[in-house]
Amino acid sequence: MIAVGDYYFGKVPEILVRAACPLAGGGGCCYEEMCGLLSGGLMIMGALLGRVSVEESDDAVQALAREYRERFRALAGHTQCQAIRDSLPDVDKRCQHIVAGAVRLLLDMLAAQGVQPRA
Repeated sequence: MIAVGDYYFGKVPEILVRAACPLAGGGGCCYEEMCGLLSGGLMIMGALLGRVSVEESDDAVQALAREYRERFRALAGHTQCQAIRDSLPDVDKRCQHIVAGAVRLLLDMLAAQGVQPRA
């Protein structure tokens, strides 16, 4: 959240950092739900491309979110935190390469949509 958010917002808004905090480790570090990388990436995507009223269509961002989920699953092997962790060696920072890949994936997908970082 912070790395990608800072890239796009200059400094990620504090409210986004706070909102993403409990998503870590599949939600409260229980590891039983969606990987925090995936949910955090979706939050950034929504913050940049999401609609702000029900009168607007959200079809494009929903399609992009589905694509991000599928590409994330191809990268990590799963979308559920514990399943990802179980597929990796039990070492310190075991998810580090997944983090790097997910960040690259999100940056590439947003760039393809024409989203530019804050100057």
